[in-house]
Amino acid sequence: MEQMKWHQMEIDRLSDAVQSSTKHGLSKEEAAERLAKLGRNELSEGKKVSPFVLFFNQFKDVMVLILLGATLIAAFLGEYLDAITIVAILILNAVLGFVQEFRAERSLQALKELSAPEAKVWRDGELLEVPARDLVVGDIVILESGDRVPADLRLFEANSCYIEESALTGESVPVNKKVTAIMNEELPLGDQRNLGFMGTMVTRGTAKGVVIRTGMDTEMGKIADLIQSTKEMETPLQHRLAQLGKLLIVVAVALTIMVVVAGIVHGQPAYNMFLAGVSLAVAAIPEGLPAIVTIALAMGVQRMIKRKAIVRKLPSVETLGCASVICSDKTGTLTQNKMTVTKLWVGGKQYDVTGEGYTPTGQLLAAGKSVDFKHDTSIKRLLQISALCNNAQLVTNIEKVDKSRKAVEQEEWRLKGDPTEGALAVLATKFGSSAKTLSSLYTRVMEFPFDSERKRMSVVLSHQGGQLICTKGAPDILLDKCSYILSGGHVVPLTATLKEQAAKAGEQMAQSALRVLGLAYRELKDNEKCESEQMAETGLVFVGLTGMIDPPRREVKDAIATCKRAGIKTVMITGDHKLTAEAIASELGIVPRDGKTLSGQQLEAMSDEALQDIVDDTYVYARVSPEHKLRIVKALQNKGHVVAMTGDGVNDAPAIKAADIGIAMGITGTDVTKEAASLVLSDDNFSTIVAAIEEGRGIYENIRKFIRYLLASNVGEILVMFLAMMAGLPLPLVPIQILWVNLVTDGLPAMALGVDQAEKDLMQHKPRKAKESIFARRLGWKIISRGILIGICTLGAFWLTLKEGTGDELSLRTAQTVAFSTLVMAQLIHVFDCRSSRSIFHRNPFQNKYLVLAVLSSVLLLLGVVYIDALQPIFKTVAIGFREWCLVIVAAGIPTFFMGIGSVLGKSKPRKQWPTNAKPATR
Repeated sequence: MEQMKWHQMEIDRLSDAVQSSTKHGLSKEEAAERLAKLGRNELSEGKKVSPFVLFFNQFKDVMVLILLGATLIAAFLGEYLDAITIVAILILNAVLGFVQEFRAERSLQALKELSAPEAKVWRDGELLEVPARDLVVGDIVILESGDRVPADLRLFEANSCYIEESALTGESVPVNKKVTAIMNEELPLGDQRNLGFMGTMVTRGTAKGVVIRTGMDTEMGKIADLIQSTKEMETPLQHRLAQLGKLLIVVAVALTIMVVVAGIVHGQPAYNMFLAGVSLAVAAIPEGLPAIVTIALAMGVQRMIKRKAIVRKLPSVETLGCASVICSDKTGTLTQNKMTVTKLWVGGKQYDVTGEGYTPTGQLLAAGKSVDFKHDTSIKRLLQISALCNNAQLVTNIEKVDKSRKAVEQEEWRLKGDPTEGALAVLATKFGSSAKTLSSLYTRVMEFPFDSERKRMSVVLSHQGGQLICTKGAPDILLDKCSYILSGGHVVPLTATLKEQAAKAGEQMAQSALRVLGLAYRELKDNEKCESEQMAETGLVFVGLTGMIDPPRREVKDAIATCKRAGIKTVMITGDHKLTAEAIASELGIVPRDGKTLSGQQLEAMSDEALQDIVDDTYVYARVSPEHKLRIVKALQNKGHVVAMTGDGVNDAPAIKAADIGIAMGITGTDVTKEAASLVLSDDNFSTIVAAIEEGRGIYENIRKFIRYLLASNVGEILVMFLAMMAGLPLPLVPIQILWVNLVTDGLPAMALGVDQAEKDLMQHKPRKAKESIFARRLGWKIISRGILIGICTLGAFWLTLKEGTGDELSLRTAQTVAFSTLVMAQLIHVFDCRSSRSIFHRNPFQNKYLVLAVLSSVLLLLGVVYIDALQPIFKTVAIGFREWCLVIVAAGIPTFFMGIGSVLGKSKPRKQWPTNAKPATR
């Protein structure tokens, strides 16, 4: 039964297939037996990880293990304050990671909430209301407007039944359900019109169906299974930090051994060299790095919240910076998810209608100029029919919106009813012909509802002059029912030529992916009765055509253009029809001249290898299922792309979770999608993604800045000690000084770099490769070269001071203080150089106020250590004079001066800009 093609099954075979009666339903005993055998109609959750296990898993990370080692070393040296600080960092990181992972696995609970709590079923010929979780295969379910479908159903009765399936299929309008068998072998979910799917909503009409799938066997259950089985990708940041941690362990151990051995060989006491070696190990491993990364990400998150992007997983912020493809759902993401009339054809003329969404404001334009239609009978009649032949309601409420910390009242318009009828209601209200306005003039007497077979709807209305019939429907069907046409304010016979003109106008609208409806009317004669639709819908006067579409968001086109400039490809993935998808994609500038479009049926027939071959050239995917979306994301990832997947429906959740970064819509998005996503857009604005990408790139560059600063400083520290030991000199730095530099001088400026402003041309570069080393783009060379210069200059200052001394203990302390001060000042000057990918001369050094304050704080702390009598014995320093300070400043400034001059003379080039017509980068 699981492999049954239910959409192909004839109604008379249903009872046998499910062993039930479509008239009386199951017996209560049989239902109980099936429930015991097949299980409840609910979504099961995967194996849960204990919160305790989840918490302790946070300590398995390489950098965390490094921190544990640093804690033991600091404690061994008696630096208990340092050890406590490191432990605090560990616990903070663990708590943050635990909270994020614990929240991330709530997707299944959100899916469960989409299930209907109660269901109306026939059992033993009796209508009962039972918990939806107790439904079994074979139950007969009754659906009414407003009901949530409780399980997957094969419908066998449908009366003007429309079901909203956009969350599951991506279809932008409710689906008109029918009951006849559909003989196609393979059909996308959106085209299986004789089935109802768990979690979808009935918007109009009634239906009866037999339960064919429950629980995890339903289409919603398949999505739940995909969410459970889809593994989350390791972010590039996590990967880079793991690499860096392993590298630093090797470097720290190797250099420490070399320094200790060299010192002992040259006659230094073994115990002193052991302490110095351990101190260097602590210095070589920047234990503050994870904390600074967390702070940089957290600050970035705060900036993104201000830009309407809510981050659920901290590392995902950085992942956006290397995104090369954005896979975007169409409905509600690129478009407004609000059907809107944009074209009219009345009296042989075409008009454009402006305005967005459900807000009833706009203009009527002809050839780009505003039209005054106060005396145009044809247009006024079209607006009246749009309002009167309509069951949708346009409602408004006043919302308080926070603007610049002031509560401002803002009118919000919402729709109750079918989106197509809502578009007509908005059209009429825009131009003063709302149902409310006309209610005092017209009273509805009778309705002949819309039907998928008739493809039209009519209402009979009474007014002072008699009675009026208003009809709307498919243009080809409606034109056959018309004998006249309203033209120039006069009713004239509908000739073959005029009929052809109207039909051609409708075809042109349809080719532009508009949903087209024709409008007509007829004044009833005195005492004429309309007891049937056949009597009413004859001899009608054709008025005109309306063309409507779910329009693109106004700001999306610019956002997509910005993505192109940044080397990022935008791909539309939708459950909507191919023609509609192509029209929207073309309008937004998504599809280049040679770009391809694939349908769900074509995708179904393709192997994963075949899809992978064409995925780079395909920009639009139409009529796709959740499984298809997952395949597309994986195909792009296999081609080396870093994929961001946006969406709002339940059908997007598995692909969102599988993508390198999942982005959910905050307003229209389902809870399932939000819980599976890494990033939620609070304003449902595609352009917010661009802002998030810019923040992601900026954060990653800031992380590289402080890695450059920390490691160059550490290289300098290690080199000072190593060269001194190799030359047989005394220790230029004592262990406590090394730890002080590592924890104080390195920490504050590095944190300030983490919130540095981005460089102006950040979004003009191609995305970095996801497998790019953290030391790529000459960062490794900058670290080593600057570290060598800092080390040599510090050692030079130490040697010159030592040489001029008398050789006693005070002379050694003076030389060590000079070396200590030179190292600190060289690092504090170097931190400004780290702000630019070019040199210190390319940016205003005072732009980052936090950095200026951090450097001033470090200088004051240095002066305190050197000149406060109580601290001198602890840090093994002595007060130094003006001459020594001149040497310190000159020696500290040499590395930055020479590197800056070399950059200017060499005219170092910025990162390569990305041409807008090039293909996106791959990882």
